[in-house]
Amino acid sequence: MTQTAVLSIPLTQLAIAFVPVLVVLLLFSYWQLNVSKTVYALTRMLGQLLLIGYGLTYLFTTHSAMVVLLALTVMLSYSSWVSLNTIHHKCNWHLYQRSFIAIAFGAGIPLAIMTQFVIKLQPWYEPRYMIALSSMAFSTAMNNVSLSAERFYAELEHKHDYATARDIAFNAAMIPIINSMFVVGLVTFPGMMTGQILSGVSPFIAARYQIMVMCMIFSSAGLTSACFLLLVKPKPHATNS
Repeated sequence: MTQTAVLSIPLTQLAIAFVPVLVVLLLFSYWQLNVSKTVYALTRMLGQLLLIGYGLTYLFTTHSAMVVLLALTVMLSYSSWVSLNTIHHKCNWHLYQRSFIAIAFGAGIPLAIMTQFVIKLQPWYEPRYMIALSSMAFSTAMNNVSLSAERFYAELEHKHDYATARDIAFNAAMIPIINSMFVVGLVTFPGMMTGQILSGVSPFIAARYQIMVMCMIFSSAGLTSACFLLLVKPKPHATNS
């Protein structure tokens, strides 16, 4: 086996990965928790990853910018919808629009900077990089909208004013990414860096890519949270003359 070869996983060996998963499902069942939702999530994960394997094979070989843009639009639209799951009781078209704008702006700007000015993609839409990096940016932005929205509306229900609720929500939404920056490289090796190292890329080069990714993720999280919280600012009540 050469240094750059990646170990293959036969399906029979992949099945072994589900042994500890079954143990956790048994715990859910024994403690009478929501095992059906967990099974549904696992089933969706399995189906989505199997399908995306075929989809990415096509996307990575396409020479059409329109196909890549369509894929990014689908990812953006879906992440904007999922981001509001934490406040499904408040979901409406206007809130979805705000989530869409926040993610498009908050994740789109860092993504454009990283792909066009840091690694300088040629062509600008190079699918292998654009799809992978956009998935990281959009997923981060999605999670931050979820955290921001849940905390923001919770604070409003506790009768806090907009500015206080906004500040608390922004700080809470940024905690996960800030914590991850404390431990990256020491406790955790992020997915992109791990993948590059496994494929034989020099750890020094992998570290540079990961620094770029962490900058993109941090800025996507901050810009998206701020944009969403600004967009959902309640309109002042009209005063009667």
